[in-house]
Amino acid sequence: MEFRFIYITAGSESEARAIAAALVEERLAACVNIIPGMRSIYHWEGKIEETDETILIAKTIKNSVPAIIGRVRELHSYDCPCVASLSIEDGNPQYLDWLARETA
Repeated sequence: MEFRFIYITAGSESEARAIAAALVEERLAACVNIIPGMRSIYHWEGKIEETDETILIAKTIKNSVPAIIGRVRELHSYDCPCVASLSIEDGNPQYLDWLARETA
């Protein structure tokens, strides 16, 4: 089984909580970490923007990635939300077994 971290940014902590709750309740992710207080600087529509954001890190299996991307796009306030999948190459076998069970 292949495991993934999904890196997501949200415009507020309340939006991050709503997304995290949906992903866990729907068993798309076993766990989602919420890290408030990130500052982002980026190009958007021809201008440089600076925004406070909240980071989400969802733990899941590879097969759930397309559904997570779709669900985040449905729930997110941004036109183009950041949702990126990162491969987990190795880890605590007990933890990875738990992750697999919780996303089954």
